[in-house]
Amino acid sequence: SGFLTWWGAVWDVWHTPIRIIAILVGAIIARSLLLLSVKRVIKGVISGMNGKAAAAAGLVQNARVVQRAQTLGSVLSNFITWTVVLVAVSSVLSELGVAVGALVAGAGILGAAVGFGAQSLVRDLISGLFIVFEDQYGVGDSVDLGQATGVVESVGLRVTQVRDVSGVLWYVRNGEVVRVGNQSQGWSRVVLDIPIAYSAPIEKAREVILEAARSIGSDKEFAKQLQGEPEIWGIELLSGEQVVLRLVQQVGPSHADEVARELRARIKASLDKNKIVMANTKTPIHVEVSGKAVK
Repeated sequence: SGFLTWWGAVWDVWHTPIRIIAILVGAIIARSLLLLSVKRVIKGVISGMNGKAAAAAGLVQNARVVQRAQTLGSVLSNFITWTVVLVAVSSVLSELGVAVGALVAGAGILGAAVGFGAQSLVRDLISGLFIVFEDQYGVGDSVDLGQATGVVESVGLRVTQVRDVSGVLWYVRNGEVVRVGNQSQGWSRVVLDIPIAYSAPIEKAREVILEAARSIGSDKEFAKQLQGEPEIWGIELLSGEQVVLRLVQQVGPSHADEVARELRARIKASLDKNKIVMANTKTPIHVEVSGKAVK
């Protein structure tokens, strides 16, 4: 009875500070619990990438999943922090007797002005969110972003870092990425156009090229990278100097370049072995010297 009387007297005098303290403590506890939940989920994803099943998927794929998890964790953490802070500030101001509605209206006008001035930044952030959520590309992917072509080294909410074949690191703003060509998702395809001399036997050339392309399947280094059998789609170009045959081979993601180099080397060696001449696009010019035509 004495405690209730004392607490009633204290509450009558200090009820506003007590409520403010309770709001702040509750906000801190709620934010800590929510952030801890996000961190546990992200940690579980990262630790799962270190298991035996994940090791079989490859380091690049693991890095990609970890990058996406960390990016999503960063987004969720920022969202939780700002939401809790805004709710807590609004509640504290309401306890102090401030008209929160008027402040919200004024903040809306100010936010619209700031957003209009920083619309490029907002566009970069929104585009970065869609890139991450839709998994358009990830760390280790070979991509063509229009402004830069190469291997993705980092994916952020505002910029993407791409390393090109010359070693230059490009920083591409996500809002400027209009199209994405990803060569590392699902499968890729090697397309080789092989010019054969017009006078060379085409059917024999087809057999020699296919035999050379199939021989790569017996190599353990390349066998796992191939998907299906090589095909010659036919004559791609026909002129008075050359006949171009198109060879295609489906491969796994990120292996097109190395398979293409090996195919070129084997096809060149097989053509030379079978004395099949490749096309020479040089045009001979004859001039008259002392009454004789000289090439």
